[in-house]
Amino acid sequence: MTSTEAWNQLGDYLRETQLLGSIQSTLYWDQNTSMPPAGSTWRGEQLSYLAKSLHARQTSTEYELLLKTAKDEFEKDCSSKELNQLVISQRARNIQLLEKDLKRQKSLDPDLVVSLAIAKADGYNLWQAAKEKSDFKYFSSALKNLVSLRKEEANQLSENRSCWETLAQPYEPDLTIKRLKELFKPLEKCLPELIDKVKRVRKPISKSWDLSEKSQEQLCQKLLNSWSRNSKNTSIARSPHPFSITLGPDDFRITTRVVPGQPFSCFLATAHEWGHSLYEQGLPSSSHQWFAWPLGQATSMGVHESQSLFWENRVARSFSFSERYWKDFVHEGAPLSCAKDLWHEMNPLAPGLNRVEADELSYGLHIVIRTELEIAMLEDDLDVEDLPGEWNKKYENLLGVIPLNDSEGCLQDVHWSEGAFGYFPSYLLGHLISAQLSEAMSNSLRESGVKGVDPISTCIRDGNESILLSWLRKQVHCHGRQMNAEELVQLVTGKELSSEFFLKYLEKKLELLTSNS
Repeated sequence: MTSTEAWNQLGDYLRETQLLGSIQSTLYWDQNTSMPPAGSTWRGEQLSYLAKSLHARQTSTEYELLLKTAKDEFEKDCSSKELNQLVISQRARNIQLLEKDLKRQKSLDPDLVVSLAIAKADGYNLWQAAKEKSDFKYFSSALKNLVSLRKEEANQLSENRSCWETLAQPYEPDLTIKRLKELFKPLEKCLPELIDKVKRVRKPISKSWDLSEKSQEQLCQKLLNSWSRNSKNTSIARSPHPFSITLGPDDFRITTRVVPGQPFSCFLATAHEWGHSLYEQGLPSSSHQWFAWPLGQATSMGVHESQSLFWENRVARSFSFSERYWKDFVHEGAPLSCAKDLWHEMNPLAPGLNRVEADELSYGLHIVIRTELEIAMLEDDLDVEDLPGEWNKKYENLLGVIPLNDSEGCLQDVHWSEGAFGYFPSYLLGHLISAQLSEAMSNSLRESGVKGVDPISTCIRDGNESILLSWLRKQVHCHGRQMNAEELVQLVTGKELSSEFFLKYLEKKLELLTSNS
C-alpha cells in the first residue's frame, strides 16, 4: 500500500463517519425547526442510536489501524522527501488532531455516550416546557442529570485539567480557568464602570413601536443578499433559539426568531448567525474532502463567535450601516427620521435581562455570570435547585436588574439543556478576538489604500462589505484547526490576546453615542 492509498483510505473512512455526523445534525435541525412535540421520544432514540454508532466508528480497531498505517507511511514519505512542506505541515497537523480525538473518544464508555444523547434530547424538550411555563422545576431534574453525566464524562477522560476545563476543550482548545480569569477580570471591573457612566449621561431608549413579521423578514433578506448569500446552498428557518449549522460541504443553515416588541431582534440575530455561516463557508476546502478532516473545522468556538459578532456588532450596529439602511427600515414602518435614530435604536446601551438581546456594553457581564455559575455547578457543588436564586443575585449585583420569572432568568438559554458546559465563555472570548482582529483589519485596509479615519466604516458606508469578507477569508477563515485561538490571534495581529482592544473599542463607541444623544 502506498502512502497515497493509505491516506485516501483514511479519508474515505473519515468521510463516512462525517456522513453519520451530518445525519445527526440534520435531525437536530429538524428537532429545532419543525418537529412536532410528540416526536421527541422517537427523536431521542434516533439521536442516541446515531451517537452510539458514531462513537463505535470513532473508536474502532479498524479506524485505529487506518490512522496508524497512514501515519507510518506519511513519516516514510517525509524522510524520503516526496512531499512538499505545506503538505507535510497539513498532514502532520491532521494526524495530531485525529490521534488526540481518538484518545478522547476511546476514553468514554459507550453506555455513557448513549445516556448523554438521550439526556440531551430529553433536556431540550423539558427546557422548552419549563420555559413556556416559566417554572424551573420542570427542568431541574433534567439539568441535574446532565451535570452528573458531564462530570462522569470528565472523570472518564481523566485529563490533567479540572472538570470544567476538560468539558470546555472541544469548544476552546487549551483554555484554562486561570487564563479565562486573566482575560475576564479587567472586564468585570471596567464594564460596570462604563455602564454607570452611560446611565449618568444617557436616558434609556424605550421602544413603543414594532415591525410586522413580514417587514422583519424582508429586511433580513435584504441584509443577507447584500452579504453574499447564495440561495442555492443556504437555508433559513425559525427556531426558539437562533443558531447556525452546517449539514454538508454545500449545505449551510441558519435560524432566527421574531420577538414581539423587539423590532431589531430578528435582524440582529440574522446578522449574527449569518456571520457564523460565512465562517463555515470560508473554512479550508482544498485539504482532502475538508468536511471530513480536522483541518477543515473551526479553530475554536471563540473564533467562530468572533466572526458572528464582527458582522452583528462591528458592521450591523455601526453608524455607517445605519446611514445605508435607515430608509429601508422607514419603508417597512419604522418611525425613524434619520440615520442617527437607527444607530441609537440599534445601540440602546441599557442593561437588560436577556443575553441575546443585550447591547455590546452589557453583553460580557451576561457571559461572566453564566461562566461562574456553570463552574460552580460542576466544581463547587452549587445545587441545581439553587440555580435560579444564584442567577438572580448575580444579575442584581453585576447588571442592576432582577428577573421577574425563570423564563427571563436561568431558562433563557438552550445551552445547558444540551449539556454544553464550557461553551458560554466562547461568546465573550469572541468579543475580545473580534475587536483585536478588527484593529488589525483596519490597519491592513489602510495600508492597501482604503480611505477614511476608520477604513472598516468606509467599506460599510460604500456597500463594500465584500472587502471585509475577503480579508477575513485570507487572514482568519483559511486556517481551520491548524492552531488554537490564541495562536491565531498572535499570528494575525502580532499581539497576545487581550481585553484591551475590546475595552478601547467600547470606550470610543460610547463616546460617540453619548456625545450624539
